[in-house]
Amino acid sequence: MIFQNGSTREGIMLILRRPDVKSPEQNEPPATPAEELPGPMRPRRPEDFDAFYAGTPPWDIGRPQSAFLSLVEAGAIRGRVLDVGCGTGEHALMAAGMGLEATGIDSAPTAIALAEAKARDRGLTAHFLVHDALQLVSLDKQFDSVLDCGLFHVLEDDDRRSFVENLRAVIKPGGRYFMLCFSDRQSGSFGPRRITRDEIRASFDKGWQVDSIEPARLDIRMGPDGILAWLACITRT
Repeated sequence: MIFQNGSTREGIMLILRRPDVKSPEQNEPPATPAEELPGPMRPRRPEDFDAFYAGTPPWDIGRPQSAFLSLVEAGAIRGRVLDVGCGTGEHALMAAGMGLEATGIDSAPTAIALAEAKARDRGLTAHFLVHDALQLVSLDKQFDSVLDCGLFHVLEDDDRRSFVENLRAVIKPGGRYFMLCFSDRQSGSFGPRRITRDEIRASFDKGWQVDSIEPARLDIRMGPDGILAWLACITRT
């Protein structure tokens, strides 16, 4: 996949990180390995998530997830892009670096402010706003690609149903939802709930085609091995 500046994966990483800006890993001491963390750690309210951004949250790795970069290289991410639960904006900025129209939403005002600062520092154009992922309809826009890194797995069952309904309203027919979430293959009780393949299929059983649910890694700051995850690619029918 060739990016906006004519480069490949290495090129987009240069676009996404200025050499004079330190990554979270450079600014802070080594994090505790994931398996040693107390559990569960499951923020629910917007203010719970916002409080994490007083420091660097475990999921804020300062670059796009490798699983999503692979989707970019495969040409899967295209058109108008929405990053739901965007945090500090790495995946919306990844899309912007490809020359795509990109929007990122998050319930945490501090995260959105950091995302906007990154966009300015990197000379990229992306639209960031504080918004409820359960109210996507009120965005009054439709998208070709929706990226979700770590949102689906923090939703309770009722919220999950509402989220899927809202997704269907904002994804164009033939558009795709790409989701990276904790897998039930991951041991321990730290972090969010584990998700099974069957749960994903059941959540998207009407009005969707589940194209694939593949084993993946979700990179976090706590140890080099990351989290066992699912990468789901789902088409709105």
